[in-house]
Amino acid sequence: MYGGGYIYDDSGRSRQQEEQLQDDPVKLAAFEARIAGGEKIEPGDWMPAEYRRQLIRLIEQHAHSEIIGALPEGTWITRAPGFKRKLALIAKVQDEIGHGQLLYNAAETLGKSREAMINDLLSGKSKYSNVFNYPAETWADVTVIGFLIDAAAIVNQVANAKGSYGPYCRALERICYEESFHLKQGHDAFIELATGTAAQKAMLQDALNRWWQPIMHFFGPPDKVSAHSEKLMQWKVKMASNDDMRNQFLEAYVPKIWELGLTLPDPLLKKNAETGKWEYSDPDWDLFFEVIKGNGPCNKERLDVRKWAEEHGRWIRKALMREEERARTALPVA
Repeated sequence: MYGGGYIYDDSGRSRQQEEQLQDDPVKLAAFEARIAGGEKIEPGDWMPAEYRRQLIRLIEQHAHSEIIGALPEGTWITRAPGFKRKLALIAKVQDEIGHGQLLYNAAETLGKSREAMINDLLSGKSKYSNVFNYPAETWADVTVIGFLIDAAAIVNQVANAKGSYGPYCRALERICYEESFHLKQGHDAFIELATGTAAQKAMLQDALNRWWQPIMHFFGPPDKVSAHSEKLMQWKVKMASNDDMRNQFLEAYVPKIWELGLTLPDPLLKKNAETGKWEYSDPDWDLFFEVIKGNGPCNKERLDVRKWAEEHGRWIRKALMREEERARTALPVA
């Protein structure tokens, strides 16, 4: 899924550190000319220090979001209604973990080790998408995640697949193919509840009401308060602004929700006929930043699960890294 439209930045660099990030102006001009000409930047190419830093931050957060994003749906595998839904959910969760591995690989090409990325996640230094810090209380929550949050992620990922950094773009191309199937699975389950019994539709409406604000948060703060967006878009680290991606999502999916007789918990939500843009109530951005900082309903739970997995899988990683501890089994002679 699951890279949001924002890159959370809490680096707190000093002025001296900022000065150390200044780049050779001749190399910088050549770099920007390559990007303006549509070229891809590859791992061995010269790049500005800030470009590298922001790419690591973006790809790392995206990778973390894939891994953490599998947790709320994974808890529903044994409780999904019917064998077909269980199989679909198993396959989807497996895909999301695979996406995380692809993204960690892409981030490693920029010079940060996977171990360092995981350590930063577990310590709370590195962030992941806000939406995965909320509970999936019912099966309807899983359908909202599978349809609408996957849809929001695809808006972001399809745009960024056209970006400037080759390894990330290639990873996103593969991820987007698989996400299109995830979206179909989520849409099918969403439709089943929306057109089912009155109790099923009420359960779906309740889930939609609870998830709508986190979904609106998903693309990040308004452009007017996004400090780095202009430079990141010039360098094609981001290919669309937060507000533009949010509007694309609303344009594509709000009519689908309304067609099913469902409502959205925003009395101001409407499309402006003159501008073609959607208007909506401003989400609670203070809440958004509190969740990102680690104070959401499920932040501790999500990280505790990852810490448990890290601790209990350490012996396997050590064995794989030490040749003498690898088990050797002779292959049978044909």
